[in-house]
Parts: sequence; C-alpha cells; structure tokens
Amino acid sequence: MHLKHVIDLLFEGRLLKKIPRSGFQFLGTGNESVAEHCFVTTLIAYVMAQLQPHLDAEKLISLCLVHDLAESRTGDLNYFQKNYVTADEKKAVSHMTRCLPFGNNLKALIEEFKHGNSPEALLARDADQLSLILELKNLSDLGKSHANKWLDHVFNRLTTDVGIQLAKAILDRQQDSWWLRDYHE
Repeated sequence: MHLKHVIDLLFEGRLLKKIPRSGFQFLGTGNESVAEHCFVTTLIAYVMAQLQPHLDAEKLISLCLVHDLAESRTGDLNYFQKNYVTADEKKAVSHMTRCLPFGNNLKALIEEFKHGNSPEALLARDADQLSLILELKNLSDLGKSHANKWLDHVFNRLTTDVGIQLAKAILDRQQDSWWLRDYHE
C-alpha cells in the first residue's frame, strides 16, 4: 500500500491548527483554531461516551474528531457568512477522501455527523455545541460579558438529554473551580 495519500490527509488535517474559528470575530474577544475546537469537542465526546456506555464510543469520538476536517479546504464559515457564501463541503470531502483506502469510511462519518442520523451523531453534534458553550463560559467568567449574549442561542441548539445536562452543569460552574478546589496556601 502506498501511504502518500494517507500522509497527505495528515498534513491536511494538521492545517486545521492554522485555521481560526471565524465566529469569534463577531464576539469581539477570544480565539480558537479549528483543531483546538475539534480537540475539545472530541474530549467532550469521550466524556459523553462514558455517560452513555450503551452507545458506540469509538463512533462517537470518531465523528467528533473528523467533523470539521473539510474546513481545511473550505475554511470556517460562521452562520453570518453562510448567508452570502456557500462552501461545497461535499466536493471538499469527496476530493479529500477519493484516494484513501478508508475514504468511504471517512466520508460516511462526516455525512453522518452532518445529517445527525444516529444517536452517536446527535451526541456528536451536541458535543460540537458544548465546546462553544465551554469557551463562552470561560470568556464570561473572565469578565467578557458579551459572551453571555451567545450562550442562550448555543444552548438552544442542543438536542440530547445528556447534552442539555452537561450544558447546565457547565453554566453552573466557574471556569477556575477545577483548580481552586484543592488550592491551599
């Protein structure tokens, strides 16, 4: 097997470290790369898989890991930009996967995430939103009150019970509580 196309995918995926999430422009504060977002989303998926052990954990984690992979070709278009620009994500995914020995599997994962047609995909979509909720809560706790305007909108995108429960728990906790819990002087 020639690995050149596999290595090309790895270089392409690595590029996500350099692509900024564009929504922070409207918030006026904060920043995050697509790769950073995918990491946090995947970590949330891992947690969700532990809370929902009857689901396919590997599938859930995989969905989150690759959900924004096409943005290496299309960039990250936020909700406002999508009113004026249409990214051909299907074409990007098709071109990205066409020479890979596991291309059909990768394409299927991205499509499943996009359409939310399985319990794992619904959780993955909520993990995507929870990643943003974590970021917004962090900014809010640091005094960036403008982030609070977004929290209700993002919260209302959640569709699963576990996603809603996690969001409520995030909003009830301070971003620094994890390390202050055991702080002693």
